[in-house]
Amino acid sequence: MATVTIKNIPEGVYRKLKRQASAHHRSINQEVIACLERSTGSALFDPAAILAQARFLRKQGNGSVVTDRQLRQLKTEGRS
Repeated sequence: MATVTIKNIPEGVYRKLKRQASAHHRSINQEVIACLERSTGSALFDPAAILAQARFLRKQGNGSVVTDRQLRQLKTEGRS
């Protein structure tokens, strides 16, 4: 495997990367590899990562629940 060193990463980008890595239960290195795989179209479907992201997003929510009726209404509004 090849090794790449990335220098001068902006602090804000690094913080976001660190949060994503934590949410996906990965090291920062593993998260960078996953980001590169996604951006180059070579990522495999990873159900565990998707579930981890869904759990992370759920925790970030405001606790409100969206009903089926509301979802149907929002879909309809988006099509008009």
